[in-house]
Amino acid sequence: MAMRFEHEFTVPVPVEQAWAALLDVERVAPCLPGATLDIVEGEEFTGRMKVKVGPITVTYRGTARFEDVDKDAYTLTLQASGKEARGSGTASASVTARLTPRATRPRCGWRARSTSRAGPRSSAGASWRRWAAS
Repeated sequence: MAMRFEHEFTVPVPVEQAWAALLDVERVAPCLPGATLDIVEGEEFTGRMKVKVGPITVTYRGTARFEDVDKDAYTLTLQASGKEARGSGTASASVTARLTPRATRPRCGWRARSTSRAGPRSSAGASWRRWAAS
């Protein structure tokens, strides 16, 4: 299953300050509902992401890393992948973020494409089967 997410918002600080904050994984992680950062090692980090879609809640353990960081254009791409904590399902995501300088406040826009696959023994797969059967 593939999903695409997009969001844009105004940042109330200068673009240089917003860029520094965007690259600070330890500051950004608490802003993501369900995210827990475990280890940061250079450009790679590991953690957990708890995702709830309808009646299903799944926790993934995985890694992510910054790729294609362009500090002049204020854009970055993040690649992430993980495995279901209590099953065999997998997920991956590619997130692109861009800061657009404005006269007063920069805009931050991001786009993510996520794919997941519930394994035959995954807790998500079992939950979906129970939910669909009811």
